[in-house]
Amino acid sequence: MALGLTGVQASQAQTTQKQTAQVLGHDALAYYGGEIARFQKQTWHWQRLIGASLTPPVKRRLAHLSPSAIQQTAADWRHRSAHVQKVAQHPPHLQQFLCIHHYEGSWTDTGSPYYGGLQMDRSFQQSYGGWLYASKGTANHWSPLEQIWVAEKALKSRGYYPWPNTARFCGLL
Repeated sequence: MALGLTGVQASQAQTTQKQTAQVLGHDALAYYGGEIARFQKQTWHWQRLIGASLTPPVKRRLAHLSPSAIQQTAADWRHRSAHVQKVAQHPPHLQQFLCIHHYEGSWTDTGSPYYGGLQMDRSFQQSYGGWLYASKGTANHWSPLEQIWVAEKALKSRGYYPWPNTARFCGLL
């Protein structure tokens, strides 16, 4: 017998090890499962915002992963979230939209029919920021960065023409 354990003692030791592993797995799943969900949500928010492809969710059920694999999955999602958030902080035409904003309203402007710091009407918001509009309401409820990224989407198809006067003041038209 290994380490002088009888057959019954060895079986009990194995059972105790399995129970300990199950408790560790359950604890890891409880803690890191919430972390993974939070980082996935943040990652997908920023990816939607900048127009990037969404990272697919975990392929295997977390309950089937070892505690160390669950921990590594959480670390991977934390890294993805931080990276895409860093990318989102630098819209390609940030300075141009800040110039337009200088001549438009406050980032929290509620002056219907135009909302936010880039004075977007409801149709514009729904067309270029539909998921934000559906989840947060009008642009005055969006962060300045969210407003700028929605404007970036419009820029691809419409140029700076949604802001004819202010874009002209900024030398963009």
